[in-house]
Amino acid sequence: MAVKKHKPVSPGRRHLVSVEHDKLTSTHSTPEKSLTKGKAYSGGRNHKGKMTVRNIGGGHKRKYRAIDFKRDKEGIPGVVKAIEYDPNRSAYIALIFYVDGEKRYILAPDKLEVGNKILAGKDATPDIGNAMYLSNIPLGSSIHAIEMQPGKGAQLARSAGTYGVMVGREGKYGIVKLPSGEVRRVLLTCKATIGTTSNPDHGLQVLGKAGRNRWKNNRPRVRGVAMNPVDHPMGGGEGRASGGHPRSRTGVFAKGQKTRNRNKPSSKLIISKRKSKSKK
Repeated sequence: MAVKKHKPVSPGRRHLVSVEHDKLTSTHSTPEKSLTKGKAYSGGRNHKGKMTVRNIGGGHKRKYRAIDFKRDKEGIPGVVKAIEYDPNRSAYIALIFYVDGEKRYILAPDKLEVGNKILAGKDATPDIGNAMYLSNIPLGSSIHAIEMQPGKGAQLARSAGTYGVMVGREGKYGIVKLPSGEVRRVLLTCKATIGTTSNPDHGLQVLGKAGRNRWKNNRPRVRGVAMNPVDHPMGGGEGRASGGHPRSRTGVFAKGQKTRNRNKPSSKLIISKRKSKSKK
């Protein structure tokens, strides 16, 4: 998989950098009908029609693909029939046909190909696409779609190109290093999928034009420093004033202020916090 730069035949194409979807079975394939449903958009409005979230609205119509994050079909082998694009997430999805006749979508790991067989549960081997309990995953393995609570479904390392590393075991917990750099304990009875998520070049894309962002349901965002003092804490001032410390419209600081709840139960499971950006 690689990124592609385009010939500057138009202003929008000049800076466009897109991902070549050569791993997909078909770029415009129709999703499995039994696994899709309609997806409604609010445009940032509440039940009264008042805009409560800014900068969203419009965009292309999408259908939601139901993804199997729980991987609870244990001991039943499945075959990968297709690798498909999902407009609702950055990673690709894989259509699985199980031997009992059921079809499901899963997050497609990188290097998973059509025709590969996958398995979930205690009998699974550490091969790409197999879902295993943390108690059975070899140390040093790259894993994604990691559960935080047994049976709840994958919550960690689900976006394109991300993965965690199984570092060790400590009593009833497995020690996992997450994509953010955070090292935390996760119960050994939780599941994770072997491999890294697909579409690792997703972050290298350049949209090239504002219209492409509008297709994605994103509306223009006005900078706070360009507003008046009545509209934003960073607004006003003579000339191109910096506006003081970066903060949100409601006054929450963007840099330095801790927003995590101190009493969050899962905090005691964190061994080391995520890596912070270097201060210049």
